[in-house]
Amino acid sequence: MGPEVLGRLIDDHAAALVLYARQWCAWPEDIVQEAFIKLSRESRSPANAASWLYRVVRNGALSAARSARRRQHHETAAAERQAPWFAPDESGRLDAGEAAAALEKLPPEQREVIVAHLWGGLTFEQIAELMSCSSSSAHRWYGAGLAALRERLNVPCPNKPKK
Repeated sequence: MGPEVLGRLIDDHAAALVLYARQWCAWPEDIVQEAFIKLSRESRSPANAASWLYRVVRNGALSAARSARRRQHHETAAAERQAPWFAPDESGRLDAGEAAAALEKLPPEQREVIVAHLWGGLTFEQIAELMSCSSSSAHRWYGAGLAALRERLNVPCPNKPKK
């Protein structure tokens, strides 16, 4: 893989991959960096580089999380240093702290699908492959997660008629 293609992939996907890995581990930037290093060392480019990167980041982040659980005292220190999920919304329409708290309270599969789809731009088919489930399950978790977020954040559904 050439440096131009790798650079474009980093520009297009690194931030979303960091957000994706953050749900499992304390140092998502390291996991993402290692994924791009692995990609650069591949003799053949994967058919879908974005899906490949998400798979490698997911596996690396889950592995890092298992290691962190074995070192409980390090996990506590890392959680205190963890960056917020959302940047503050200057318009005042969304409280970043409330949104992050609501997202963190979702079941893991709902949170994972929402992050991968909204911030990562993955299709439900790609997410299904990533999570080893059906695309209908991924879509169902996405809908349930969005509904739960709307309820927790007191945001009405845009498609629902007002009473």
